Amino acid sequence: MARIPITKTPKVYVGGQLIRSESGRVFPIQKKTGSAAGAGGALLGNIPQCTRKDLRNAVEAAAKAGPDWSQRTPYNRGQIIYRLGEMVESRSAEMAEALVMSGASTKSGAIREVAAAVDRLIYYAGWADKYEQVLGNTNPVAGPFFNFTVAEPMGIIGVIADDEFPLLGLLSQIAPVIVSGNTVVCLASEAYPYPAIVLGEMLAVSDLPGGVVNILTGFRKELVPTFATHTHIRGVSAIVNGEEKKKLQLGAAESIKRVRARKREDKEGIDWASDKAQSLYEIRDFVEFKTTWHPIGA
Repeated sequence: MARIPITKTPKVYVGGQLIRSESGRVFPIQKKTGSAAGAGGALLGNIPQCTRKDLRNAVEAAAKAGPDWSQRTPYNRGQIIYRLGEMVESRSAEMAEALVMSGASTKSGAIREVAAAVDRLIYYAGWADKYEQVLGNTNPVAGPFFNFTVAEPMGIIGVIADDEFPLLGLLSQIAPVIVSGNTVVCLASEAYPYPAIVLGEMLAVSDLPGGVVNILTGFRKELVPTFATHTHIRGVSAIVNGEEKKKLQLGAAESIKRVRARKREDKEGIDWASDKAQSLYEIRDFVEFKTTWHPIGA
């Protein structure tokens, strides 16, 4: 007797748990069966269509996780991110299959993307206990004082992912944010959300504390305005079109948050497979600098 195929039930990763959207809404994605992206097939799964309430819940989870994560030693944060790279490497075939089935990439392209994603995690893990020495400074002053500047995490950062390289691009935005002690609420690729679902399943069994990274799926038109206006989100890293960029900037002005919005149309600067997509300055974009004066001899 032939087995009936078991259709997967995708869930989003919020607060260390795999959950459904609070609304119960979903949108279907088809399994791509052809060698080229876009060749449709059977139902792959019903992806949660997250709402503004899901986003607010994710922000609460990130807020709870923030103090513990920011107070961990940089060395420990580097160990955890390095271990995540190991996990993605060990399950690279599964992740590559997720990219192919979702239609985001061909088989050879998916293999390259997963390998680049592992390298990206290892790269930022290496910066964990070094970026402060490079970005911080001891400032010369004309007086009997010590004056020094240190880098500190901002808090909760919103990430809006690109449709290009839905795994590599997402991790390239997440890793430099969490390495400095921030927590993240991210919106996965709208066109290719399935690789982010599989990534959430890996995060759920990783060393990364629950709530440090929260992954939502859904429609950008519903969630981008809330990313812009939510007062507890202190910064946003986003790949957006011109209209979305305008909404982010206007909402951020009201809630006073830092925004790094790169336009989808501008392919220069967001070639995620390039070495130029990884940099110390990606870390710098979402840290704050505190300068302290201290009298000599006190």
